Amino acid sequence: MKFHVLALVAFIAVPQLALAQTCQRIGNQTYCSNGMSAQQIGNQTYYSDGTTSQRIGNQTYYSSGTTAQQIGNQTYYSNGTTAQQIGNQTYFSNGRTCQQIGNQVYCN
Repeated sequence: MKFHVLALVAFIAVPQLALAQTCQRIGNQTYCSNGMSAQQIGNQTYYSDGTTSQRIGNQTYYSSGTTAQQIGNQTYYSNGTTAQQIGNQTYFSNGRTCQQIGNQVYCN
């Protein structure tokens, strides 16, 4: 379950999805309130804007050039953003927060 939470939060942290307020995961598909969607197949994620990402160990590589590294409950993005997950809450260094309830993630 932890991977699914992190995948949803990482999905929201991608610059193209920065305006998404709510995302819902159904199976291997994620749908966000801003119209963006993604499909996860194994360690690959395909976003509706054409961006792709690949997770290898604790690293995620986006085709846009962004990278993310997860260390424990912290995630470090190459654009300087960091995120900390505490329980079902994720706190971003830019002031944004997200909360997971079931298969939904709500962000401010």
